[in-house]
Amino acid sequence: MPDRLQLSQNYPPILRNIMYSIKANIIVLTLLLLSDLSALCQSYSDELKFNKRQLSTSFHAEGVAIGDIDMDGKDDIVSGPYWYQGPEFQKKTEFYPPKSFDKTKEYSDNFIVGIDDVNEDGRNDILIVGFPGDTAFWYENPQNKKIQHWKRFLIYPNVDNESPAFADINQDGRLELVFHTDGQLGYASSDKNSPSSTWRFHAVSDKFEWDKFTHGLGVGDVDGDGVNDLIKNDGWWLHPGYNNIESEWKYHQVDFGPGGAQMYALDINQDGFQDVVTSLDAHSYGLTWFQQVREGDSISFKKHIIMGDKPDDNPFGVRFSQLHALRTVDVNNDGLSDLVTGKRVWTRGPQEGWEPDEPAVLYYFERKIDKASGKVYFLPFLIDSDSGVGTQIASGDLNSDGFVDIVTANKNGTFVFFNRGHPGANDH
Repeated sequence: MPDRLQLSQNYPPILRNIMYSIKANIIVLTLLLLSDLSALCQSYSDELKFNKRQLSTSFHAEGVAIGDIDMDGKDDIVSGPYWYQGPEFQKKTEFYPPKSFDKTKEYSDNFIVGIDDVNEDGRNDILIVGFPGDTAFWYENPQNKKIQHWKRFLIYPNVDNESPAFADINQDGRLELVFHTDGQLGYASSDKNSPSSTWRFHAVSDKFEWDKFTHGLGVGDVDGDGVNDLIKNDGWWLHPGYNNIESEWKYHQVDFGPGGAQMYALDINQDGFQDVVTSLDAHSYGLTWFQQVREGDSISFKKHIIMGDKPDDNPFGVRFSQLHALRTVDVNNDGLSDLVTGKRVWTRGPQEGWEPDEPAVLYYFERKIDKASGKVYFLPFLIDSDSGVGTQIASGDLNSDGFVDIVTANKNGTFVFFNRGHPGANDH
């Protein structure tokens, strides 16, 4: 089988993608012949299937979210200037003036989306982080009032990093926005008594030389003390506890790579310690988990490459670039969180240096643990080869069938991938 470089030179993208899949399956069969890992064999025979549906062909946004906007008990989808009513997603409602961006040379003004009841009026509002270094706004749900566009309020004027996160940091039951600004990492919180006011920024770090296009950011309980810490590509900051939350958080320097997308704390090998999962470089290659190693009270991390810059870095021969969005979710209902990621479409236009003509793939990496050896495997499954990711991936059971569905938005449009489950499950 030719290597990937030869394939890239001699075959069109769609044929290359088919051949990569064949190569991956040959490698899998070889591994199975050399081992007795029945879980791997079972996984490949029970490969999940997905039904793809495109909600929009326009480039409006690269952020996307799932939540109940009309409060009917059904999840809706928010992408760009529209929210799509679930569970059919046929009806879309415009909540701010739409603008279509040129996918060959423009970026959108919509990178990250959150859904929360900011003003606590019983209706979920929509929160949007725009271009890195620019503004973040929230849009007030009009509660069925017939208005053309929702009223907009400023969250914060200068939101740096390309993967800000919405999370409840101070345990007040509402979402805060995690980002860095002017070189300091922290979070912004709304004023419960004045929800229309600009949110207050709480710095948790010293000042660093970070610019607005810095990559790699996440929220998770790294040390396992029950509260969420902040994670960045160059380390993590220990949450001091809710009683001391306004104090400076202790910084632990770790090299988690040049900076990818969303970062997670997750016990990958189920040894009782939280590991860190991240894409290494949002504009190049690398999907990695960093195993937490404890020596007394000392915490260090051991790097494990899931997928690198060469096909040989992945035992199944899979490689693609520009993993600018990452999500952990249990895709196959086996109780273990898996990884969902893909190739961001034309991150810097068709002239970019990272395989602009390669297939816009979306993958899930199914996590398996061999009970005998404790070794962790990530089995790559192609969900789609003609959609890709943006800067955020959303997931949820959109049709209440018990399987998690995947939603993406990028320069190719907005896509829903309905998880059909294993072969034999009912089609949607």
